[in-house]
Amino acid sequence: MNLPPRAPSMRYADRIHTKLTQALAPVTLIVDDQSAAHAGHGGAAPGGETHFEVTVVSTAFAGKSRVARQRLVYDILKDELAERVHALSLKTLTPEEVAQG
Repeated sequence: MNLPPRAPSMRYADRIHTKLTQALAPVTLIVDDQSAAHAGHGGAAPGGETHFEVTVVSTAFAGKSRVARQRLVYDILKDELAERVHALSLKTLTPEEVAQG
């Protein structure tokens, strides 16, 4: 897989964080680059930033199914997924779900 080199101006982790913050106003947002654990695997590229684990807690997910929440996040990050991000592991919760444990 030939991927473009990482843009020096803004890391993909930062782009993901910025876009999700703007679109979902999350209470909690954790963007964890897991690329090092996937070095040498399919989709991994030099420079990393291809595999991410993202946890988002937002009221924007209220009333939405798990699939609808994930589709919403994928739509927000469609450019990053088309450019460099190969894998995105998502945890999408409402504040109420977090409070319930």
